[in-house]
Amino acid sequence: MRALKDSYLYGIVDLGYVKPEDVPTMTLALVEGGVDLLQLRAKKFTAAEVERLARLMHPITRDGGIPLIINDHPEVAAAVGSEGVHVGQDDQSVEATRRIVGPGCFVGKSTHSVAQARAAMAEGADYIGFGPLYATGTKPDYVPIGLQDIAEVNAFATCPVFCIGGVNPERLPEIVGAGAKRVVIVSAWLQAEDVRGEVEALRWLKGCAG
Repeated sequence: MRALKDSYLYGIVDLGYVKPEDVPTMTLALVEGGVDLLQLRAKKFTAAEVERLARLMHPITRDGGIPLIINDHPEVAAAVGSEGVHVGQDDQSVEATRRIVGPGCFVGKSTHSVAQARAAMAEGADYIGFGPLYATGTKPDYVPIGLQDIAEVNAFATCPVFCIGGVNPERLPEIVGAGAKRVVIVSAWLQAEDVRGEVEALRWLKGCAG
């Protein structure tokens, strides 16, 4: 199973873009393309439906050696035995989440400022999402934070930092130029005609991270 420290390309199967019946196919395409981590995000679905979808995804990700991360639902993560869980600023703490999922499941947290990044690391998050860098249809209510703080956060980071929010192949060079080592890509992959090919085309990022 791929370790967090060796992960650079983070994909999300977001049910805002993917139909439930297409989740297994999309999961396989992302895994075969070369993602290092894969999250299930289903904001408007019940916990039971999230668990059903996670159970479809997990055999695929596990066979590919890719950690599966459940967004927002630590109870689901615990039930399906996923490798990771992700929580937001308005969710319960990293410590409380860890009590639910147990020591074998890593916990990631969304952050939207330098202060939140420091706080999440102090909480003991295993990784953080940092963004949104740009305006994004995935989270239209969030104000973009830009690129200016990426280098600072990576300089003091005690865990992997994944830059998120409007990241796509065209913007990736400037994001990396601003100091990013790891990124999350959502719609650019999920809406691609050739998902596998789009993921494969960004494998160069893994050689840029120091």
